[in-house]
Amino acid sequence: MTIEDFIKNIETEFDDLEPGKLKPETHFREVFDWNSINALILIAMVKTEYGAAINAEDIQKSKSINDLFEIVKSKV
Repeated sequence: MTIEDFIKNIETEFDDLEPGKLKPETHFREVFDWNSINALILIAMVKTEYGAAINAEDIQKSKSINDLFEIVKSKV
């Protein structure tokens, strides 16, 4: 599990994101319109791709893509 693969998986899930736009330090809520539907998409992607369960609180306490990656990595 690498941050690069994690970013690619996120970019694949969200049609509004152009590939290569996200970086580990990117504050993901600022990149596109963040709402509860996008949170559910992210939760489902993490469950499907990594077999880990994250929740809204995990997403809330994450500011950057790397923060979120570290949480997912700790649960895998």
